[in-house]
Amino acid sequence: MKVFILDADCRNELEPLPEGVEVVTEPDPDVEFAVLNFAAGDRLPKLFEAMPELKVVQALSAGVDWLLPGVPQGVTVCRAVGVHDGPVSEWVVAAILIMRRRLVDHIGSQREGRWVRSSTDPGDDLDGVTVLILGYGSIGRTLAARLTPFGVRVIGVARHAREGARPVTELPTLLPQAGVVVNLLPLTPDTERFVDADFLKRMKKGALLVNAGRGKTVDADALLESLRSGHVHAALDVTDPEPLPNGHPLWSAPNVLITPHIAGSTPRWRSRGYRFAGEQIRRYVAGEPLFGVER
Repeated sequence: MKVFILDADCRNELEPLPEGVEVVTEPDPDVEFAVLNFAAGDRLPKLFEAMPELKVVQALSAGVDWLLPGVPQGVTVCRAVGVHDGPVSEWVVAAILIMRRRLVDHIGSQREGRWVRSSTDPGDDLDGVTVLILGYGSIGRTLAARLTPFGVRVIGVARHAREGARPVTELPTLLPQAGVVVNLLPLTPDTERFVDADFLKRMKKGALLVNAGRGKTVDADALLESLRSGHVHAALDVTDPEPLPNGHPLWSAPNVLITPHIAGSTPRWRSRGYRFAGEQIRRYVAGEPLFGVER
């Protein structure tokens, strides 16, 4: 069986591979299993055309919205379960602390060489704060574990009620309670602009919206209006559109922190991704169920 990968230098991370598995770095008609990341985005049609026997695509990303539309019917698509849990959770914790403690303002004052100690808005700690985690999967559970030592009350929210998670139908009651709302939603037809004007209006005044999921799950115009009115603050690792163009009004909006989709981009993410892909290959060859199947 042939396995196609993009990163030749990560081949060893797939080990140990079952007997008979051959790893190639160029598409081949006999490829049955492909490991792909965002770098393949522009090449997808040609790649799939060159691999007619493809059975499984393993993404190295937590979300597969960029991949699903181009994958031929009948091909299984898997997301990278657990690969980005730690780094994304750490970014979210950092973003919450930066915004809650008003560190962006202090960095600005430092650059201007000014000692500014506000008595009206010094920032606040997290003890006793309710944090809603919207999209309570593996990243959400890891984030909850990172946040718990701060003394917060974590409430996971998922499409349907399950252990550790409340259903989205309870959001009208939950949103007014939360000091922080973390959006980890994947992008699907059901989640596009899920965070809309009504959602934002239900949030507590001065609450923080953190988006580390997908930009299009938030109505950008509604968010801009809410930021400008001072109703919410925001920390965004993803935006709509993305990349965020020069001159876009979000850049100059008040009370917002923006990073360029780097929450999961730490030096070791590729190694973790290929180790996970190696496990998936072993499961596939053994006829065992794959993790993270999206289709």
